[in-house]
Amino acid sequence: MNENNVIVRDFERPSAELVERFKGIPVANLDDCMERRAAVHSSIKPIGYKGPMVGTAFTIRVPEGDNLMLHAAMEYMKSGDVVVLDAGGYTERAIFGELMAAYMKNRGVRGVVVDGAIRDSESLAEMEGFQVYARSVTPDGPFKNGPGAVNVPITFSGKTVFPGDIVTADMDGVLFIRPENAEALLEAVHKVEVMEAGIMKDIVEKDEYERPWVKKKLEEIGTEIL
Repeated sequence: MNENNVIVRDFERPSAELVERFKGIPVANLDDCMERRAAVHSSIKPIGYKGPMVGTAFTIRVPEGDNLMLHAAMEYMKSGDVVVLDAGGYTERAIFGELMAAYMKNRGVRGVVVDGAIRDSESLAEMEGFQVYARSVTPDGPFKNGPGAVNVPITFSGKTVFPGDIVTADMDGVLFIRPENAEALLEAVHKVEVMEAGIMKDIVEKDEYERPWVKKKLEEIGTEIL
C-alpha cells in the first residue's frame, strides 16, 4: 500500500457505546490522565462553538491547500465519524467550506478537525449539529490535484492519529484516544471527577481548598515568604 496516495474505504470502528461513554467528559480531565500532553496545538480553535463533540476518527492527509482527497473520501464517511484532516498546518488556502460541510453533515458526520484553513466561517459557525475546528480562516479556495491518503495513520498537529481512534473536543481543545486504552482512561477520569467534586464541595460549603503539596513544594525550592 502506498500511504502517500491511497484511499482505504473502510476500517474497524470502536463500538458506538464505547465512544458515547466519553460524552460530557471535559477534555481537560482526559488530558490530565494522559500525561497532560495529549491535546492538539492550541491554535486549533472551534468555529462557532456548539458544545462538546465525540466521535470516531476518519483520517485524511492532503497536500497544503489541496482538497482532492477530501472530495473523494466523503462517499465513505459514516454516521458518528469525525473527519481528522491533516492539511500540513497551511493557513492560507481553505480546504473546505459550507457545501462540503453540509454534505458531510447529511451523512451523519459529527464534525471536522482540520490542521489547516476553512472558509464560509459564518455559515459553519451557524450549522447546527456539526462542529468545525481549524487553524485559520481565509476566503482563498483550494487546489484539487492530490495526491493524498484516506484512512491511514496521520500526524495531526504533532499527534499521531489512527483511523478508528476516539475523538473528543470541547471549548478547551481536541485530543485523540486509542480504543484499546479507552477503558483504563475512563476509570482514571472517573477518579479525577470524584476527587474534583469533593474539592468543589469544600470550596462552596467550607471556603476551603486544601493543597498541602503547595507548602511542601515551596519549602523544597527554598521559597522565602516575607
